[in-house]
Amino acid sequence: MPWNKDGGGGGNKGPWGQGPWGQGPGGPSGGNRGPTPPDLDELIRKGQDSLKNILPGGAGGRSTWVIFILAIIALIAFNSVYQVQADERGVVLRLGSYTRTVNPGLHFAIWPVETLETVQVESERQTSIGAVANEGLMLAGDQNLVDIRFTVLWKIKNPEEYLFNVSDQEKLVRVVAESAMREIVGRTPAEEVRTTGRLAAQDQVMGISQTTLDSYAAGILITGLKLEKADPPAEVLDAFEEVQRAEQDLARSINEADQYANQRRRLVEGEAAKLVEDAKGYKARVTLEAQGEAQRFLSVYEEYAKAKDVTRKRMFLETMEGILSKSNKVIIEGDGQGVVPYLPLPELQKRQNNTTTPAQGANQ
Repeated sequence: MPWNKDGGGGGNKGPWGQGPWGQGPGGPSGGNRGPTPPDLDELIRKGQDSLKNILPGGAGGRSTWVIFILAIIALIAFNSVYQVQADERGVVLRLGSYTRTVNPGLHFAIWPVETLETVQVESERQTSIGAVANEGLMLAGDQNLVDIRFTVLWKIKNPEEYLFNVSDQEKLVRVVAESAMREIVGRTPAEEVRTTGRLAAQDQVMGISQTTLDSYAAGILITGLKLEKADPPAEVLDAFEEVQRAEQDLARSINEADQYANQRRRLVEGEAAKLVEDAKGYKARVTLEAQGEAQRFLSVYEEYAKAKDVTRKRMFLETMEGILSKSNKVIIEGDGQGVVPYLPLPELQKRQNNTTTPAQGANQ
């Protein structure tokens, strides 16, 4: 700063009529002394230190920026590594748009540009319908009400479709399954739904529900459906139970009648089989006897051809023996003058038998 050495009149002076550094123009030995001036080197050094702390070009600023950048990189790396469990699938989104689906394991997605959404694809979910009062009342095909309660089992088969095509997946499953059940019940008689048609209704509802979900590309697979209840409304349940008991009695009576009929049928079939076997045995016996008689006749004929007179006489005697042995006999003298009586031994034998038989019965 320019200043004037002259201590008098014109020129610039310090605030106390001295030089700019608080001393007179005569030097340190001349005149009164003011306050001590600051050190210029110290001021420069402090300014340089402040500038180094602010500007990145300095040693301290460079270290601060390096640490800051490394911290940002570590934060991005930490948030970019994802673990997908064994029962899950991961869906990678880039700025909110789908990019890819990843399998279980470690995966890298650049955060915050990319994010990972995980869904459990192996776990089976349950949705119950009809548990709330009057929720399961449905009109059957014969205009009767049926109280239905059933459970739908489902799981995720396509994570991308499951996350992006439907907003409320469980509600969709509930609505679709209930609509399918009402359709099937509405074209089936109530009695069939309650008894013989339960399994068929379950299969049909599963098919319709799966077809509808696939048309929405919901990414959901129906794995099972269990019809837990198909009863009349509570107000008429007693009357229907009475009808059921009567039908059971009817079925039991029919079964007993069928059992008796089968028993009698088996008995008759056994007797018929016995008669058939007896007839077959009789046929075989008669055939063999006829063959034996024919063979005997041929044998006799052969002997007759060899000696006709002898054979004829023998045959006559055998025939008369067979006839006379079974008839009563009367002997007449050869001259024909009278009949000679003979002792009726056969009659005596008959009488003896007639007299002894009643006595034997009395003794017994």
